[in-house]
Amino acid sequence: MKNLLQKIIQQRNPKFQFDEHITTSLLMELMMEKGIQFLRSFKLLLGLKMPKKLFLGRGVRFFNLSKIELGQWVKLEDFVYLSALGTGKLKIGNRSGIGAHSRVIVSTSFNNLGSHIYIGENVGIGEFAYLGGGGGLTIGDDCIVGQYFSCHPENHNYEDSSQKIREQGVNRKGIEIGENCWIGSKVTILDGVKIGNNCIIAAGSVVNKSFPSNVIIGGVPAKILKQKEARIISLKRKKEVVV
Repeated sequence: MKNLLQKIIQQRNPKFQFDEHITTSLLMELMMEKGIQFLRSFKLLLGLKMPKKLFLGRGVRFFNLSKIELGQWVKLEDFVYLSALGTGKLKIGNRSGIGAHSRVIVSTSFNNLGSHIYIGENVGIGEFAYLGGGGGLTIGDDCIVGQYFSCHPENHNYEDSSQKIREQGVNRKGIEIGENCWIGSKVTILDGVKIGNNCIIAAGSVVNKSFPSNVIIGGVPAKILKQKEARIISLKRKKEVVV
C-alpha cells in the first residue's frame, strides 16, 4: 500500500518519498483525508467547471468561479477563499497549493475592478496568506512561501488634504515575483515591486522596492543582504546555465 500511495503522490511531486517512520495507520489516515478532499472538488460541477485532480479542504469558497482557472493537482486547504472579481482572471498553475485560511482576492470593490492574479506551477503558499490583485499579481513557477504572506498591489491616494483619504481613490502598478524564490513567513510586498528569479526574502521583511535576480533580501524596509552565486540550475530546462 505504501508503494502504491507513493506512486500516486509522485504524479504531483515526482521526487516524493515517504519517510521510513511512516506507519500503516498514518497512511490510512492520509488516504482518507485526501480521498475526502478529492470528492469535495466535484462541487465545482455546480458552477459548470470540471475539476482537474483538485483537492479541496473544508470550507473552501469561490466567487466569480467562471474567471477562476485551476490546474491539475492543485491543493486548496481548509477555508481558503478565492475571488476573481476583476477584469482579468485568477489562475493557479499545476501542482500548486494554498495554505489554510488564506484569501486570494483580485479586488473587493464593485465600482473599481482590479486586474488579475496569476500563480505559477509548483508554487507552495503557507497558511493565512492574503494575496490581492488590484494592480495585478504574478508569482512565478517553483516559489515556496511561508505563513502570513501578503501582497498589496494597490495604494490609496492621499495628496488632497481637503478630502478624506478613503474618498480619493487608489493607484495601481502591480507586483511581479520571479521563479524559484523562497519567501519567508510574515513577508509583506507592496505595490510596484518586481522581484527577480532565484531570490530569498527573509522572514518579516517589508518589500517596498524592486530587486534583481539572485539576491537575498531582508529588513524593514527590505535591502540586499547578500548576492547569491550567479550559476544556477534552470528548473525548466534541467541544465546548468549562467545568468
